[in-house]
Amino acid sequence: MQIDLTAKTALVTGSTQGIGRAIAATLADAGARVAINGRRPESVTTTIDELRAESDARDLIAAPGDVTTQQGADDVLAACGTVDVLVNNLGIFGATPAMEIDDDQWRRYFEVNVLSAVRLLRATLPGMIERGWGRVLNIASDSAIVIPAEMIQYGTSKTALLAVSRGFAKEAAGTGVTVNSVIAGPTHTGGVEDFVYQLVDKSLPWDEAQREFMKQHRPQSLLQRLIEPEEIANMVAYLASPLASATTGAAVRVDGGYVDSIVP
Repeated sequence: MQIDLTAKTALVTGSTQGIGRAIAATLADAGARVAINGRRPESVTTTIDELRAESDARDLIAAPGDVTTQQGADDVLAACGTVDVLVNNLGIFGATPAMEIDDDQWRRYFEVNVLSAVRLLRATLPGMIERGWGRVLNIASDSAIVIPAEMIQYGTSKTALLAVSRGFAKEAAGTGVTVNSVIAGPTHTGGVEDFVYQLVDKSLPWDEAQREFMKQHRPQSLLQRLIEPEEIANMVAYLASPLASATTGAAVRVDGGYVDSIVP
């Protein structure tokens, strides 16, 4: 199979690092014009320079802005122009004891992890429907299904994102536009390294810390290691392509077998 996104414009939120950066690189390698997004213009510029240094064939544009606000989202969309592929990757996470999660933190998680995606969906989906083609991918998490005791605010926000995806897929029914969630499992990013060291002995070397984290906190993983961001990106690229035309309203798992369930 060949994934060809030539002449398509993709917006990947939170794409200056981690999973978002890997998704942006993979979509660009498939021929898409990719908008790199982050809150700080400097980090966006640096990311574009680094991605182009890896491959000068990548068609990348800068789309800085805070999509958790209406003005920021407007600025980002203005930089993109027409959006054919929307990847709502932006998200925050962190360990907090359940009884210590106050109202402000609950609101913050829903603003960033849910409403930023809804805001961009409202803005881009009508154009996709009018053109008769489009792809929306919302990056969810295994935590949406297996709510972690140490961060229920995160898991609950990702559960809501699964519902958002299914609902908007119904809005786009029969139009040639697909809306899906990608359930990412425990993934190796800089932010996750920090999170791992919140839960295991900080003096351990990374390889030992990772194994200890998986053993103690994610023992049901069949992969028995953290997933690499590129492995998430490969699934996103497929779902963003014309090849995935019959997949919509789905929650597709790239979780290393972490969720002990046959479906989804």
